[in-house]
Amino acid sequence: MIDHRSRPLRAGPSNAGRPVIFGEVLFDQFADGSCVLGGAPLNVAWHLRGFGLNPLFISRVGDDALGEQMLAVMMTWGMDISGIQADTARPTGTVQVALKNGQPTFYIVPDQAYDFIDAGAAIAAIAGTPLSMLYHGTLGARQTVSRGALDALRRQTNMPRFVDINLRPPWSTMELATNALYNAERVKVNDDEIKQIASYERLPGANPHELAAVLRRHFRIGMLIVTCGEQGAFIDTAQGIDAGKPVKVKRLVDTVGAGDAFCAVSILGLTGGWPIATILARALAFASAICSVRGATTTNQGLYASYIEQWERDGGR
Repeated sequence: MIDHRSRPLRAGPSNAGRPVIFGEVLFDQFADGSCVLGGAPLNVAWHLRGFGLNPLFISRVGDDALGEQMLAVMMTWGMDISGIQADTARPTGTVQVALKNGQPTFYIVPDQAYDFIDAGAAIAAIAGTPLSMLYHGTLGARQTVSRGALDALRRQTNMPRFVDINLRPPWSTMELATNALYNAERVKVNDDEIKQIASYERLPGANPHELAAVLRRHFRIGMLIVTCGEQGAFIDTAQGIDAGKPVKVKRLVDTVGAGDAFCAVSILGLTGGWPIATILARALAFASAICSVRGATTTNQGLYASYIEQWERDGGR
């Protein structure tokens, strides 16, 4: 249950532009009947707000009970909903989540409100706002209308892009994924996705490190972030590879949203100018913590506070 007296923490850099988060917002519906706010872009925006940033989230919800619930929860968390559009013809997005040994599988319902984000309204939402980067994935661009809105944002702002590849067949095709990768300043993939993309592009590489270097050069990516589950994560740039050690999950509930938690802290670190090794260590720790809660987000402000306090004790950066 949401505590309507709660407010998100106020921390993080205030002089940087706002990150724009574009894409799907939906409810993850579990087999036990529970329903959790989700969608990778929403999860990222939620965590950024929890850590004190003020992301500008651009998406679309239905004019329905789920949409009203979603907006109410976002406002309670202190999120800016000015970029959330209303759709009178299509429902608020839902995904049916099944868990097996803690690992999620997803049925992503088609033709949802977030598939029809309007380009004009998206451009109007960012008008006059200092911006730092554009985060987007691939699922939110599966339909031509929302894909056109994303393309319009890219043309209008020319912001550095943080691309989060989420291959969700049949919706997130290899064509969508590879088109999104070209000339992206930052990209996050997992170790399975990097193999799939390399195979599709017929790129050589005997291990994830080699594949990352080849893929980064092939797509002209500035920074390639690869998460490797229980093996941790690494970041490949033109200067070489930095590896981060995994952080043990204290009490595994599910792994839903772990990658999104990792992305959020990575964006926080890039905004704050953290060293790569610091980004890796902090992102892995927070992703591990999210595996101890049901679903991808939490209203436990104490969790965010504990990390902020730890980072401050470590000297911020």
